[in-house]
Amino acid sequence: MSDIIQLLPDSVANQIAAGEVIQRPASVIKELVENAIDAGATTINVLVVDAGRTSIQVIDDGRGMSETDARLAFERHATSKIKKADDLFNLHTMGFRGEALASIAAVAQVELRTRMADNEVGTLLTISGSRVVGQEPVSCPVGSNFKVENLFFNVPARRKFLKTNATELNNIMVAFERIVLVYPNINFTLHSNGSELLNLKAGSLRQRVSEVFGKRFSQEILPVEVDTAMCRITGFVGKPEAARKKNAHEYFFVNGRYMKHAYFHKAVQSAYDRIVPVGMQVPYLIYFEVSPADIDVNIHPTKTEIKFENEQAIWQILVAAVRDAVGKFCEVPSIDFDTEGKPEIPLYDPQRQVAPPNPKYNASYNPFREHHESRSSVPADWQQLYEGLQPDAEQQNLFVDASSASPWERVGAETLHAIEEKSPIHYQYKATYIMTAVKSGLMIIDQYRADLRFLYERYREQLRNHTGKSQRVLFPEVVQFAPSETILLERLAPELEAMGFELSDLGKNSYAVNGIPAGIEGIDFVSLLQNMVAEAAELTAGAKDEIEHTLALSMARSAAIPHGQILSNEEMESVVNRLFACSNVNYTPDGKPILTILPQHDIEQLLS
Repeated sequence: MSDIIQLLPDSVANQIAAGEVIQRPASVIKELVENAIDAGATTINVLVVDAGRTSIQVIDDGRGMSETDARLAFERHATSKIKKADDLFNLHTMGFRGEALASIAAVAQVELRTRMADNEVGTLLTISGSRVVGQEPVSCPVGSNFKVENLFFNVPARRKFLKTNATELNNIMVAFERIVLVYPNINFTLHSNGSELLNLKAGSLRQRVSEVFGKRFSQEILPVEVDTAMCRITGFVGKPEAARKKNAHEYFFVNGRYMKHAYFHKAVQSAYDRIVPVGMQVPYLIYFEVSPADIDVNIHPTKTEIKFENEQAIWQILVAAVRDAVGKFCEVPSIDFDTEGKPEIPLYDPQRQVAPPNPKYNASYNPFREHHESRSSVPADWQQLYEGLQPDAEQQNLFVDASSASPWERVGAETLHAIEEKSPIHYQYKATYIMTAVKSGLMIIDQYRADLRFLYERYREQLRNHTGKSQRVLFPEVVQFAPSETILLERLAPELEAMGFELSDLGKNSYAVNGIPAGIEGIDFVSLLQNMVAEAAELTAGAKDEIEHTLALSMARSAAIPHGQILSNEEMESVVNRLFACSNVNYTPDGKPILTILPQHDIEQLLS
């Protein structure tokens, strides 16, 4: 029997390794920028074309490489960071495995221009699919200039599974943010298709946070600092009012390296117990400095999962540090020094005679002489809308025996005739549920979910037909987005305009809200916009129908009648009638039940 085990060629082995290290264009930028940082660069410029599909260029002013090092750097496991296994537990650099450049060269066409300060000329190296195409001397500045073109050109299956340009560019922004937030002393620029997206100057950490996330975000964070023999923790945590439902900026860094750590995340959130509502996310940027011997970064190819030797002890230190920062913020009294234009309140003088106010009123006014009509969004002849709406034979077969059906099946049967059977008098239970009598029993409706269903369908109709009406605001509000959110906002602009939002770009990721959809005047539309963009960012695909669904649902959640709001009988009648005008009266767009019917015979049995 012949031997069947064989050694894979280097090109195939490199492509297999690239599958773990290089997942998308953002992975290429991460590896090249980290190498530039390890080379001591003070300025790093990143340029991408078509979200990295066509071209990725990373230019730095670091130490550069010699002719021999430039050629050797693209070999597997060739690195200057470590020399022996023990060095893995004394790492002070971002990279150490020596796999990044070999993986990139295996799936792309790479051109490297590099020169050291001691050399008069540099080296131009061209590689395509792990094969060296050419090497020659070239005139270039000190540092390195990597140009990666046609990513995954020889692996079409991988290239086919890349997302849209907007999604890939958003991933690039996320990876870029994770690096620039660690090195505020380095100048960074990011260009996409010739347009400048970020231009970050060297400065303090708070300045870098302000440049990346906006001035408003920098005003909503509190400093954290604690130094112990085990670790040093610095950074920022958000004020309680900075909590958001989704897409809060949450970052952990250890020894200058971004990491994900669910255990430490729980520690930060636990410090806000009973301070922020359940389900809200508080932003934070936490930097750990620990001995390299106490952590292991070599457990995942992306190096984002790190094991700590003293996790429980660091957990307690982290909770105490965050609670201390939040406690100091809550204890500091607020002093308002801006008194210009405010009324002057005189001091109390017991000797001074104060004349009582002389109110004026109209003695002839009688409110009962005037007839005030209640304004309802439901027309008076609404019954005509339901004429001829009888269930067909197929629908009748679904609910032929309502007495033997389950409660949820009975809901479907009852709601077909609920409009004709419901009582005009309603009762509101605990300012949450609308209870009304129907022929077969007692119908209970969740007022928030009922209004949510109606508003959702109305907003979806406005998006489809571009019929949303805009209400101009007297004083435009300025809303600040992160650079990654700005890219997504440009894609959502047509849908937002169709709903009634009027935004004008102020530059530097800031937008002025000049108009809002009619009917949401009492809502915090700045937070609404941020939540809508955050929820749209979670979509894995950019399908138009999914975007419209997400935006309409976000709008409806903000504008729907909340639990706890007391309604008059006319308002409850309006909610019920609007619900039964919807295409689906039983469930909200996210699948939650809106109403249920307690049958008459069940009530009789309970009281028998």
